Amino acid sequence: MLSGDAGPVRVLTMNRPEARNALSGDLISALYAALVDADADHGVHAVVLTGADPAFCAGVDLKQAASEGEAYFRRHREEPCVQQVARMATPVIGAINGATFTGGLEIALGCDFLVASERAVFADTHARVGVLPGGGMTARLPAVVGQAWARRLSFTGEVIDAAEALRIGLVTEVVAHEALLIRAIGLATAISEVPPETMRTLKRIYREGGEPVIGAALAVEQAISQANRPDLAGLEDRRRAVMARNRDQL
Repeated sequence: MLSGDAGPVRVLTMNRPEARNALSGDLISALYAALVDADADHGVHAVVLTGADPAFCAGVDLKQAASEGEAYFRRHREEPCVQQVARMATPVIGAINGATFTGGLEIALGCDFLVASERAVFADTHARVGVLPGGGMTARLPAVVGQAWARRLSFTGEVIDAAEALRIGLVTEVVAHEALLIRAIGLATAISEVPPETMRTLKRIYREGGEPVIGAALAVEQAISQANRPDLAGLEDRRRAVMARNRDQL
């Protein structure tokens, strides 16, 4: 995990490029700690969250999950990095630099809004690997793109590119890859010019205003996914099948 400041903007970079920034136990802990620290730092007025090229985040580290079993998923519950993105009082911009799959898409959906590189691609492959979403996919994706597109993405596991993501409202802007971080920091800097307490209160209004719907959907997702644990024995084979199917996009 890399962390750096551009004035009042904290830039957090998931840094496991050899694994497309999949959420290993170490990255779960590092991301959770970095988010909590940024939110507690009064000198940080906005956060930019991105990944080390070539991916934003491939989501759950299925290889480690298959190896460690329940211990891996317990780490997610103890240090809920995916949920922490959405819980932040500090505004968070997602700078989507590449492949954003499944749990990685749940992380992105926790951001206040997304700016994407032209290289970005998005998919929800939970169902294809036999794992039910538990990080807010079914609650937040419909709120952003509508029920029909959310169900299409979750049911089919199809990969959409940055242009399509812009068209359906998943991202707010698509920029040249080399300009992504500059643009995201520029937007975060504009946010930081607003008095911090005003901005945090404004974000609280948005968050709590949508909570009755999203909160209820999150509760349903958590209850059903926890009652239907994945078949860990076949997880690695399903992971390999999905990787092979989407090799060109990853």
